[in-house]
Parts: sequence; C-alpha cells; structure tokens
Amino acid sequence: MQIVIVGSPPLSTDLFARTSEILGELWLSDVVKIREQEDEAYKMELGITENPALCIEEESIDFRDVIFQGIIPEKMEIKSLLISIVWQEESGGDNCGTGGCGTCSTTGCH
Repeated sequence: MQIVIVGSPPLSTDLFARTSEILGELWLSDVVKIREQEDEAYKMELGITENPALCIEEESIDFRDVIFQGIIPEKMEIKSLLISIVWQEESGGDNCGTGGCGTCSTTGCH
C-alpha cells in the first residue's frame, strides 16, 4: 500500500509530515510507503479539486482512491483510517462495524 499526498506546499507538506509521524507511531513506516505528488494529470485522474489530498494506492489490485481533500485531518482520524485499512488487509475482510478496527469503542463506529 502507498499513501500519496497531493497538492502544493505548505498544506501538502503539513499533511505529509502528520501522516509520516503517524506511520512511525504505528510502526508502519517500513510497510506503508508515502510520497508527495503535484502532477495535474494525477489530480484530474482522481477528480481532486481541493488541496491537500490524501490518496491510497494499492498496486496489487490496481486501486486508487481519494480519502480526504481540502482538509488536514486530525491525527486521530488519520490514525483510525490507517488502523482500519491495515487490519482489513491482514484479516482479509471487513471488520469495521464489529469493533475490529479498534476505534468503535472510543469514537463510535464510523
């Protein structure tokens, strides 16, 4: 899995730093790669209209999606997202809604 931060500084730089920090806190820095992208063609392909944007790519299944755009989410929101995605990849299924993502007990199910 790869995270792509789309946009131009300073907002994209802030989102990149926040996301990188969270990857480190979750011990995912070696597993989940992160990069910045300013390419207009990439923005058009994904329908990105606001900066910054956080996108997820999974090459093994040719998947790309915009998760956030136009905001810098709170650290806890990014952390919950990453926990949900990684847990789902490891378990091979969708555990959200059953407490499997680990955030339902503290933030309510999303």
